[in-house]
Amino acid sequence: MLDGVDVALGITGSIAAVKTVELAHELRRRGAEVRAVMTDSARGIVHPWALEYATDNPVVTEITGAVEHVDLCGTDGWADVLLIAPATANTVGKVAAAVDDTPVTTCATTALGAGVPVVIAPAMHEPMYDHPGVIDAIERVESWGVDFVDPRIEEGKAKIATEDAVALDVARAAGDRPLAGERIVVTSGATTESIDPIRTLSNRSSGKMGRAVARACYVAGADVTLVHDGPDLPYADVETVESAAEMLDATLAAATDADALVSAAAIGDYTVETRPEKIKSGDRVTLELTPTPKLLDRVREEHPALTMVGFKTETVEDEETLVSRARDLLARVDLAFVVANRASVMGEERTRVHLVDADVATVCEGSKQEVAAAVAAKLADAMGAS
Repeated sequence: MLDGVDVALGITGSIAAVKTVELAHELRRRGAEVRAVMTDSARGIVHPWALEYATDNPVVTEITGAVEHVDLCGTDGWADVLLIAPATANTVGKVAAAVDDTPVTTCATTALGAGVPVVIAPAMHEPMYDHPGVIDAIERVESWGVDFVDPRIEEGKAKIATEDAVALDVARAAGDRPLAGERIVVTSGATTESIDPIRTLSNRSSGKMGRAVARACYVAGADVTLVHDGPDLPYADVETVESAAEMLDATLAAATDADALVSAAAIGDYTVETRPEKIKSGDRVTLELTPTPKLLDRVREEHPALTMVGFKTETVEDEETLVSRARDLLARVDLAFVVANRASVMGEERTRVHLVDADVATVCEGSKQEVAAAVAAKLADAMGAS
């Protein structure tokens, strides 16, 4: 995700600075090269040697005649992106006012003047985060194109975002953003039909592929709505659903303002009338299954011009049949392309798919995140956004 990306990591005097050693390690695990810049206050919380070890690079603790801020964040500087994590209320206010009295704020002013992308991950007590002046400062800096990684509001504190959320926003800021300005709806995971208050009818989909596609579209610059039966996520506006009917309604609503739909969910083909009370154990029961509406067909009816991508999962072994069935779906719903795979990859970390359009069927194999990146790139091509 961050292969070849050079990250200048600015660390300020929040207690969350203790997390920056692991954050630096995580950025490097994802392929980034990292160089740290610290304020005096940050040095009182975490020693520069710890960051030197974590980054495998010298740490900037003062601006000298070597003009470290220009070397890192100037027009022809080393960094592809400046990440300030954690950022205190004091630092955010200084960035907004172009105050350059620490190595980190001096790097920020230089980066903003040079057009280097800047990502800020605030961390402070919640009342400070809610201060009108801090809110104004954040809004002002955001208006300059700076990306803020929303903190986690817990225990009266605006805690620094997770390492994954920070890394995702760094990748988004440093990348080409071929889907910038596009609104993408992604469906993910299984749907569940209630048989009675306890029992359900569902399938084996884990939702890993759909979530990976949503992440990949976010990194590519899109504003993402994820429709699934799962938790809130930092890279998407989540619409939580359970049944096939709820997923259809939520997707139809989200598609109204969308530029594209990627339907990766394994939507149940059948629903059942829910019994109001628990079915007695041991009784023989006959369930009458009713077919559910086809989501892609319904969305196409209401949005004939929407760019749409479908997923086709089959148990067949031969690839010719898999591709043929994907092309049937492609033609029936007028899709941009279809992602075809075998059911055996459900729940696995790696996958093998065919990206099938009207002309070719390209094999893509790797981790689900790697395959999702290929799906996002092909979607950008289909939308003419790359």
